Amino acid sequence: MSLNPALPDLLHEIRACTLCAEQLPLGPRPIVQASATARVLIIGQAPGTAVHASGVPWDDPSGDRLREWTGIDRDAFYDPARIALMPMGFCYPGKVAGAGDAPPRPECAPTWHARLRAEVPAIRLTLLVGQYAQAAYARAKAESLTDRVQQQRDAGEGIVSLPHPSWRSTGWMRRNPWFEADILPMLCARVADALA
Repeated sequence: MSLNPALPDLLHEIRACTLCAEQLPLGPRPIVQASATARVLIIGQAPGTAVHASGVPWDDPSGDRLREWTGIDRDAFYDPARIALMPMGFCYPGKVAGAGDAPPRPECAPTWHARLRAEVPAIRLTLLVGQYAQAAYARAKAESLTDRVQQQRDAGEGIVSLPHPSWRSTGWMRRNPWFEADILPMLCARVADALA
């Protein structure tokens, strides 16, 4: 018997969503992973083209870097009984000329997030990956992403704010060596504790 009989139906409903199909250059392909027993919730931005193609969340170099940052191996990361993956936008949103991927579609989070979060009651730690997740969920409203990441003590016991782990974060990490020295060890310890 399922711990949460409503969750499979909700996941099916999310994966069948076509709410903003006309605005999606590659069409809808909602990407999500969750279980009622998941202990860590990772709220990211939106799938990129590689994830859209594979249908597997964080199945790209950004995901490799995120797993490295968190100390979560690939098997544990893709175990929905342990890790829930919920982007701000469930589908690939397209590109902005000269600026990379477009922002997550604004319809997703208001339509699905509250319902999905209500179905994953065992969450002990939420990782807010990137500015869109932090704008929606960070308790401490800092001036910049750098301030939010640096001020982890103000983020609340169950929340950690992280930069997006794309290749673009390489320069940011060089300018902010405290991230690797101070934040990543704390992050790994908190993730391990949440999953214990």
